[in-house]
Amino acid sequence: MFRIKASYTGQLELKTTLERAREFFGDFKNFADLMPGIEGIRKESGGIARWIVRAEVPVIGSVQASFAVRKTEDRPERLEWSPAGSEMKNYLRYAANFEVRGHNVLIKVSQHVELRRSHARDLHRFAALVGEGAISSEMQKRVGEMIKTFLERARVKLEGESNLEQEA
Repeated sequence: MFRIKASYTGQLELKTTLERAREFFGDFKNFADLMPGIEGIRKESGGIARWIVRAEVPVIGSVQASFAVRKTEDRPERLEWSPAGSEMKNYLRYAANFEVRGHNVLIKVSQHVELRRSHARDLHRFAALVGEGAISSEMQKRVGEMIKTFLERARVKLEGESNLEQEA
């Protein structure tokens, strides 16, 4: 089995309300609009959402993957999407935890991505030459960059909306 893995965990504290934070991090449109590499997210039947992601990997080039996820937690303090039961090759787990801190909300984000193939060539014809470790390392960098950019853009959007409402 040929496996490529990447994970990210981080947090940010925003000047916003719990309701706005949950709404923002629960809306796939925000990911598609603000996270680099997300080519689209579409809703499918049975509560499934399909994320189409593209990342550049040195030597190999552009790699596109489709991730079928379903919401597995929806509580005031936590949102989570996990791989759909039918998914066998591309796994994506995304979670956001929310904690109110006075007039701010602390948001803890985690994401895990895994691509599984029977053979390296099933991922890309050069994948065996590059190897699991090197590709995973590059994917780790790309996932980190994607999410950090998304979180920076989320801060601008959410805190900008809060500032506009305070001025009104």
